[in-house]
Amino acid sequence: MNKFQEYVDKAKQSLIRDTIDCIQVNMGYLCNLQCLHCHVEAGPGRQETMSLAVVEDCLRFAQSAGEIDVDITGGSPEMNRHLTHFISSLRQIKSVKRIIVRSNLAILQDSAYSHLPEFFAANGVEIVASMPCYTESNVTAQRGKGVYSANIEVLKQLNSLGYGTGKPELKLSLVYNPGGDCLPGPQSELEVAYKENLGNDFGITFDTLFTITNMPIGRFRTDLVNKELLDDYMDLLISNFNAKNLEKVMCRKQINVDWKGRLFDCDFNQMLQVPASTSGTIDSVTARDLVGLTIKTGDHCFGCTAGAGSSCQGSFA
Repeated sequence: MNKFQEYVDKAKQSLIRDTIDCIQVNMGYLCNLQCLHCHVEAGPGRQETMSLAVVEDCLRFAQSAGEIDVDITGGSPEMNRHLTHFISSLRQIKSVKRIIVRSNLAILQDSAYSHLPEFFAANGVEIVASMPCYTESNVTAQRGKGVYSANIEVLKQLNSLGYGTGKPELKLSLVYNPGGDCLPGPQSELEVAYKENLGNDFGITFDTLFTITNMPIGRFRTDLVNKELLDDYMDLLISNFNAKNLEKVMCRKQINVDWKGRLFDCDFNQMLQVPASTSGTIDSVTARDLVGLTIKTGDHCFGCTAGAGSSCQGSFA
């Protein structure tokens, strides 16, 4: 039973894709980290990575979509060997407005990927960097030992390249996830705290903080089940349902593509294997084909509509 859809119906709203201004491309589930809150269940042992053929299909879709953003994620997208080709090719498409890479930062200290910050800067790639907290203890609890110090060093490098210094073409955003079964605090207040602490302690600057609610799927759901906290967490999300957020959820304006080229309404539906309302894949559809389709929902969607709302671009407040 889809309780979320009942709430949507009570609000007398319909979830329809109004337009497509972003294609989110998940390049695979391979990652150097194995984070506690990861809805993708990414890690070093995963083998799923996007092929060059699917990358080319994504490029063709972007070419024909009109003005669009391309949001590249994973796993760790840096570990896909076709990433630089993908970005270089996207940069040649004039209608692509923004190219965004979602990074865990620590990967960029690996010698195999240490060239990428300069490549990103040269191609005007925005970086959205996962930084669960500004304190070492909280980051270590979610992501493992040594990750915090690696993140700090990479952030310093990105600042030296011009990221996070106010240049619109070199935007650097950080992402906060709660450490457990609670909603994020106010995004604006957390951003101030991040900037003060990272600035005072390390001289690090960045543009924006995104707060993202932990979704009750993947590795985080397993942890909730093991701690017998899943029901309480779902009650928290449901009790904080905000119907106003239905107008702002990211699935209304984007399409998500997995490593095989299959289409989903969001990255969360991808992990649950709930396909978008189309029989096509990225090689056989256009953006126009996907506008007006009904969004597939489930009870995990309460995570996007609770409180101030949550999306890959932070809260709606």
